Amino acid sequence: MDTLENFHRILTFDHPQTIITHPPTYDVFHHGYDHEGFEGGGDNSPAGTQWVDIFGTTWQKVYAGVMGLPKGYPLESPPLLKTYTWPDPDDERICDLIYQKAAQFLGGDVILAASHRDLLWEKAYMLVGMENMMVYFYTEPAFAREVLHGIMDFQLGIARHYLKVGAQVIYVGDDLGSQLGPLLSPRLVQEFFLPEYRRIFQLYKANGKVISFHSCGKIEAFLDMFMELGVDILNPVQATANDLDKIRQITHGRMTLWGGVSSKTIMEGPVELIEMEVRQRVWQLGKDGGYLCAPDQGMPYPPEHLQAFERAVEKIGVYPIQPFLLT
Repeated sequence: MDTLENFHRILTFDHPQTIITHPPTYDVFHHGYDHEGFEGGGDNSPAGTQWVDIFGTTWQKVYAGVMGLPKGYPLESPPLLKTYTWPDPDDERICDLIYQKAAQFLGGDVILAASHRDLLWEKAYMLVGMENMMVYFYTEPAFAREVLHGIMDFQLGIARHYLKVGAQVIYVGDDLGSQLGPLLSPRLVQEFFLPEYRRIFQLYKANGKVISFHSCGKIEAFLDMFMELGVDILNPVQATANDLDKIRQITHGRMTLWGGVSSKTIMEGPVELIEMEVRQRVWQLGKDGGYLCAPDQGMPYPPEHLQAFERAVEKIGVYPIQPFLLT
């Protein structure tokens, strides 16, 4: 069984050969994906750097190795929307990078993927400010809807470029959860976000694309929405924030889970504990397929711990999966 067949069988809960740590993809993205501006900047800038991204948000890079923090919001009050100019997804400065990267794709045992970072909610609070946006859902609902619609118009424009280059897997990200529960009430998400999510998800599903949705935190309240939208892979399934047995029960046979291994365990070790947790998650979440075993956050892990994790997945994630038994 080759890599791509194994990946397909993971997604379809159809007797894969092994559990893997990530989809076998080559990724393309647009300029601005990492919060770059037209004059430079971006999340890879040195600590202390300040810049303005393609949407007009001002960023400050505070810590090396960590994405910047938004500091200035071009839509922090409703009147500013009247004179605001949305970035054009067909602007060559934005979309040319997609075609440049796609031209370097060689195929083989990977498939082409494309990414929408900050799909909707996160981009909204980067434009408006998180506290402001939360207030405006109640005090200025028409403004909130117009902002979300404008963001999704941009994302749909980018999506058309991704479809044109033939991307098969689509990565989207919107952190909807905190450690203890949803950042926004499910009612607000259904009322304001779901109509906009549907616009882009329907486009991708109509074109047969695999969709991976990244949402940190406790996201159990949104599982039905994800599956209704056609999400194929849910990431990162934070172990310390969610009831993993409940999530697996709800999503079994319908949505692949990607993540689930506590970042705390991988960060702190020891190696024996890392292997034990991998064994537990592989059995708990992946014994019937539908699981990619990975850390539940991207962090600067000690190399020896990350290597121990990868060795454990390679050793333990071979079907049929052996039961996890506490000794």
